[in-house]
Amino acid sequence: MGLFEKKSAFRKFVDSITNAIYDNPELGPEFMEELEESLIMSDIGIETSEKIMTELDKAINERYIIEKDAVLKEFTSIIENIIDKGDRNKMSENYPLIILMIGINGGGKTTTIAKLANIYKKKGKSVILAAADTFRAAAAEQLQTWGDRVGVRVIKHAEGTDPTAVIYDAIQSAKSNNTDVLICDTAGRLQNKTNLMNELEKMSRVISREYPEATRENLLVIDATTGKNAISQAEEFSGITDITGIVLTKMDGTARGGISITITDEYDMPIKFIGMGEGLDDLIPFNAHEFAEGIFDA
Repeated sequence: MGLFEKKSAFRKFVDSITNAIYDNPELGPEFMEELEESLIMSDIGIETSEKIMTELDKAINERYIIEKDAVLKEFTSIIENIIDKGDRNKMSENYPLIILMIGINGGGKTTTIAKLANIYKKKGKSVILAAADTFRAAAAEQLQTWGDRVGVRVIKHAEGTDPTAVIYDAIQSAKSNNTDVLICDTAGRLQNKTNLMNELEKMSRVISREYPEATRENLLVIDATTGKNAISQAEEFSGITDITGIVLTKMDGTARGGISITITDEYDMPIKFIGMGEGLDDLIPFNAHEFAEGIFDA
């Protein structure tokens, strides 16, 4: 499934930008002002919006662009250049692979874990899940339900126990069974950053000690519908641990899409996946060119 088979996910973003371009009679100051306002209203940060507008203004003047279609094409090219992080947009294909899933509660982390497990299962990879969010009520049971549905093992302990102990046991199981992918749930209590930082640092030390040969991915799961709050989450979690990629969830109708551009630009974080729905197959690998070229084809 391509990124834009569910094109309605970016409808608001598409409409605001295309309306700003095509509804203005000429490419003058009013046009530039309205387009920049549309960018900001689409959850693109001020700094990133200014960068886009500077590049667009430069292209229009240097290339004597007067056609609206040419403006849209140039705008699309600018967006692609911003969000394209090259190979960093791709998940590592070196196995064994340990994926630490990070993000606040309610952002879609658990369902994203299930979708990731489903992706790797379809690739023929063996998968184990670690229910290391031991503080949220019924978190392990919820993950177990998804594990049963996907058909993968879940390592879990009693509620309230040391989450790193779960990671330790999951690593031992993954090693003894030559498992390709270990996906670890983690707590999302951002309101208590000190404890969360200590937990993530402890997990990282255990992984490095017990499984140094494993490849690591630390994925930050962000609910795109939270708008500019998603930017705050990116800032907070990037200060807690090394983030190798972003998963944007709930990009299915209410999200405006611009958040992905801001995060990749202002925090230099590559987007790895976009969640486009609730189904197991609704986690789409991010592709910068397809995003930029396909978004205005909606």
